[in-house]
Amino acid sequence: MRLSLLIAAGSLLLFPQPALAQSSPGGVSTFPLTAGQRGPVERDTTAFSLVGVSWDDPAAVFDGSVEVRVRSLAGVWGDWHPLTVEADDRPDTDGPERARRGATAPLWVGPSDGVAVRVSGNRPAGLRAELVDPGTPTARTLPSAAHEGPRPGIVTRAGWGADESLREPAFEYTGPVRAVFVHHTDTANDYACSDASKVIRAIYQYHVKSNGWRDIGYNFLVDRCGTIYEGRAGGVDRPVLGAHTLGFNTDTAGVAALGRYSSDTVPQAQVDGIAKAAAWKLGLTGQDANGSVTLTSASDGSKFKKGTSATFRTVSGHRDAFNTECPGNVLYQRLPAIRSWSAHLQGR
Repeated sequence: MRLSLLIAAGSLLLFPQPALAQSSPGGVSTFPLTAGQRGPVERDTTAFSLVGVSWDDPAAVFDGSVEVRVRSLAGVWGDWHPLTVEADDRPDTDGPERARRGATAPLWVGPSDGVAVRVSGNRPAGLRAELVDPGTPTARTLPSAAHEGPRPGIVTRAGWGADESLREPAFEYTGPVRAVFVHHTDTANDYACSDASKVIRAIYQYHVKSNGWRDIGYNFLVDRCGTIYEGRAGGVDRPVLGAHTLGFNTDTAGVAALGRYSSDTVPQAQVDGIAKAAAWKLGLTGQDANGSVTLTSASDGSKFKKGTSATFRTVSGHRDAFNTECPGNVLYQRLPAIRSWSAHLQGR
């Protein structure tokens, strides 16, 4: 992999230094980022398809911006793309799970073998690039796709090729699921649906190996073709504690749209997939998908101080509980339709 050094006025450009690159299990390569120097810096390494930036202290305030530019396997450098610095999909501060590192949201870039990182503003200690290769899973047989009642077809973790040796072996459960928080993964939208499993494997590795979480943060993911995927392990029909909505991971489920929907149109198939997942998951506990529920905040980092009660729609957006743009303005505007269709699927 060649790492080209680019200098721009007003920006601190940081690049992996060849002698310090190291590989960690699970297809994640990490590269310490240091102040760049004039002239090219080159290094050969294995290919990657997802990139992010992390730092030592998960509580550190990163008052700046990060942009990345990658080179495809065809040797073509792409445009600069911003990484969301405030990666607010994460475990509750006082819960059984802790984030061991701070990190940006990951960006799916497709098969690449070159990267440049541009950083402005302050620089937390231990800043490093995280390059993830989703790998190729062992061939597996999917369970039958036939489901009874409102239960939709769900691609299991085995189906998308999850390496179960990466995650914590034990499961954490909450009380009955009373609300669903809708997210977007803030990754690219131009992936082929046949590559969705690769994207999910990369996000899984990023959450576990880069962020230090026990498993992928979301309970379900939905690609732009409407396929629903099992997220965090522990049973799709059980109340598995996720790491998706700081302060409100308890008694809820996180459903993430694979992509970024700040301005791009959300495919109708993806909207329908989210609605099906929400209708079924809420229906397991008798919750009206078009209703409301009161939850208690578990973190001062949310919109609501720890211990205070807040009322949400049973199908809410991440931004309803946390100061974030997630799930993007366009997807957020589709939530009323998702609630209506979910309630219809419940027979209400």
